[in-house]
Amino acid sequence: MHDESPDMPADRSADRRQQFAEEARSERPDLAALCLLVGAVADPAVDDPALDAAQIELDRLAGLLPFGLSAPHAWATALADLLGGRLGFRGSPPDYQRLESSLLHEVLRRRRGLPILLSVVWIEVARRAGAPVYGVALPGHFVVGFGDPAATDEQVLVDPFAGGRLLTGSDADLLVAGATGAPLDPSMLSAADPLDVVLRILNNIRAWASTRPERSDVALWAVDLSLLLPSHPARLRYERAQLLVQRGEFLTGAAELDAYADLVAAVDRAAADTIKGRARAARAMLN
Repeated sequence: MHDESPDMPADRSADRRQQFAEEARSERPDLAALCLLVGAVADPAVDDPALDAAQIELDRLAGLLPFGLSAPHAWATALADLLGGRLGFRGSPPDYQRLESSLLHEVLRRRRGLPILLSVVWIEVARRAGAPVYGVALPGHFVVGFGDPAATDEQVLVDPFAGGRLLTGSDADLLVAGATGAPLDPSMLSAADPLDVVLRILNNIRAWASTRPERSDVALWAVDLSLLLPSHPARLRYERAQLLVQRGEFLTGAAELDAYADLVAAVDRAAADTIKGRARAARAMLN
């Protein structure tokens, strides 16, 4: 895999970001398309034929599922047999250390990834086959639900990271307790919005890059894509400005710090003054 580099044509990178923004703002954003465009920004080798090939692979996998399924449990079992069993889609602790684990085209190729990307594979394959499927964004661990998300007593949860293990209510409780120390709230079992899924994926990429200062390029494009989503944390603008300063783009970073400070000033004058001070410090680095 090749991460985005200065050698990547600027027009191709801009085109991918424009595609991402348009898809994110469409009436019904396509989860697979958005995830694949994240990968195309990360890896300039992912051209249009590669994007098409990934979508075709999802179609092919859906075609391997048996016909006539209806009950949520039957769908969950069939997906587990196919993806987790026959094809070996699953995760392991080392996958958390690889950027590829957050890129859909790589997860399709390697059949390894983070819980949320493996869940995207399950969701997109099952959706194509007509299953009542959706993502469930438990704190700290993303899983997949089958059935009606409003009828939690009939909901079937599976963990793609564990190869499609069916989760009992106590399993879900343990996952949430392990991540938060608090009990599971029924609201956590609702269907995740595709754009929230993409933002969570980008958050994971930013977290990966934050422990690797030499990969500030990855952090920057992940922030840039997050800012293209219709809804995103305002503080990402501050993070972007800091990344620009870190990468030596002092004037641009300082200008963005000033712009963010102006937004903050309306609610927290002291914080705005602190940010303005950091903008001045960034400009001073040119001297």
